[in-house]
Amino acid sequence: MKVGIIGGTGVYDSSWLTAAEELRLQTPYGSVTMMRGRVGENGDDVYFVNRHGPGHHVPPHLVNYRANIWSLHQVGVERIVATAAVGSLSATLFPGMVVLCDQFLDFTKSRSGTFFEGGQHGVVHTDMTDPYCPHLRSILFQHAGASGLSVANGGCYVTTEGPRFETPAEIRAFRILGGDVVGMTSVPEVVLARELGLCYSTVALVTNYAAGISSHYLTHQEVLDLMDQYKTSLNQLIRGSLPLIQQHRDCHCFTHQDGLTK
Repeated sequence: MKVGIIGGTGVYDSSWLTAAEELRLQTPYGSVTMMRGRVGENGDDVYFVNRHGPGHHVPPHLVNYRANIWSLHQVGVERIVATAAVGSLSATLFPGMVVLCDQFLDFTKSRSGTFFEGGQHGVVHTDMTDPYCPHLRSILFQHAGASGLSVANGGCYVTTEGPRFETPAEIRAFRILGGDVVGMTSVPEVVLARELGLCYSTVALVTNYAAGISSHYLTHQEVLDLMDQYKTSLNQLIRGSLPLIQQHRDCHCFTHQDGLTK
C-alpha cells in the first residue's frame, strides 16, 4: 500500500528514502514536486511532499492544499501521515510532546477547502465524524515508545488562518471550545484527504505554549529550533510505523469517497 508523507515546518528532509527520485506532477489545481522512494528493500513506495515548498517559502494560508492532496491521490497513495508544529493550549501538553489529533476546529478564512464545487458532482456533504483515521492513529501510537517521544493519543487541533500567531483572547476562546493544540495547516488537508477516501493522520509536535500561556513573546525561530531538536525522533516514529501502515486498512475512511477519479 502506497503511503504519502507531508512534511510540515522543520520536516524537509526526505534523504531517509532509498532509491529516491523527484517527480513533478500536473494536477487540475496546479503543479506539485514530490520525492518517491522506499524504506528498506521490500517496502512499498513512499511519497514525500514538502508542504511549504523548498526553503519554507509558502506561508500556511497560501499552501496549495488541493494540488498536494490530489497529487498523492494521483500516484495511488491511500494513506497519509502529515507532520505539523503546534502550540499547546494546556499545561499537560508540553513542548516536545506529540499529539495524534482526532478532532479539529476550523477557523480558516480564505482557503479552497473542498474538491466538491458543484458541477458534475452536484452537492456533496462529506461525513467528518472521524476526520483523522483512527486505525492510522493507533499504529502511530503503538510505535511511539520506540521513538522516545511522549505521545497523546487524541486531541483537538484548532486550525487558524495565519500567518500571524493567535492572540491570548483567541487562545482563551479556543480552550473554552475544547481545543488542545493550535496550528495553521491541518485544515483543509484533512478534509480534502477524506473527500478522496484517503486515510490521514497528523503527527503534531508541540513546539511552544500558545500566546497568553507562554511566559514570553512567541517567535517563529523557537518553533524551528524545537522541530530541529525532535526531527530525528519524528522520523523514527514514522519510519517505525510504515510496515504496518503499508498493510491493510481497518477503517472506514475510504467509504466516504464517491465519484472523484484520478
